[in-house]
Amino acid sequence: MAQAFDAMTLATTIGNAVAFLVTPRMLVLDAIVASALAIHFRGRERLKFLRQLTDHSTFMAPYNCLAYLFSAVPNTPFLDVRQFPDLKPLGDNWQTIREEALALYDQDRIRRSEKFDDLAFNSFFKSGWKRFYLKWYGEQHASANALCPKTVALLGNIPTVKAAMFALLPPGARLGRHRDPFAGSLRYHLGLVTPNSDACRIYVDGQMYSWRDGEAVLFDETYIHHAANDSDVNRIILFCDVERPLRTRAARAANRFVARTFVAAAATSNEPGEKVGVLNRIFGVVYRGRDFAKRMKDLNRFAYYTVKLSLIGGLVYLVFMA
Repeated sequence: MAQAFDAMTLATTIGNAVAFLVTPRMLVLDAIVASALAIHFRGRERLKFLRQLTDHSTFMAPYNCLAYLFSAVPNTPFLDVRQFPDLKPLGDNWQTIREEALALYDQDRIRRSEKFDDLAFNSFFKSGWKRFYLKWYGEQHASANALCPKTVALLGNIPTVKAAMFALLPPGARLGRHRDPFAGSLRYHLGLVTPNSDACRIYVDGQMYSWRDGEAVLFDETYIHHAANDSDVNRIILFCDVERPLRTRAARAANRFVARTFVAAAATSNEPGEKVGVLNRIFGVVYRGRDFAKRMKDLNRFAYYTVKLSLIGGLVYLVFMA
């Protein structure tokens, strides 16, 4: 009798556990965990576990995995630029683009933001990286139209280029290992002013590319990548986000909705008076708390990660368990 009771209790417990695991909220959590693991093990390079756990790529993992699933181009670190013929006019006119970039550089207009209003690239500024925006997911920059009209016109004729800027990496600068958050785009670099040597290079999933004047490269920025300029020459490139080709009309429509609704909200300005997106306005407010967190991390990494993981765990509990 006791054995039958124990068997019944065990069966009931297992049944309750299975029923809990297949509730809608738990299925969502399962999908998030599975996609986060897929992102972590994608490619040859990994972030450390604690960093990956709290990295933006973990929170974007469900969407990004769908982008990879429906991708109409190979899911490889580097792609063949020749598969994107609409980008050819940029390479054909690289010297015209270079002239406008150099004019901006001479006027000291390729620069870092002095405010906390560039969420996407704020961490790069401390290494000396600088930028001048040409377009950002539908947002037009009056300063770009006025100061580099030829480049803006070229970009305007290529609808798949969703964002573009001139990006400068000075001598001695390094950009640390990171993933970009949005798999709905690919990254295009066109060398304008470069050392033309392997001293100035980028690694994407462990594969090296060194920039050359007039040469273009296309890569998937959601793989881990990092860069260094060990030369004594500034590197200036045309830096673009190119819409990832997707296989179905529904996937393309969803990707464009996410881009114009969420990614566009990270718009920022070159000059005072230009539009700053809502995400960057929020970022400016919360940065003080982030600055405090960084100081806490420097003082006591254990306490920092304990607090951070506790907050994330509490949020997961409230959303999926409560």
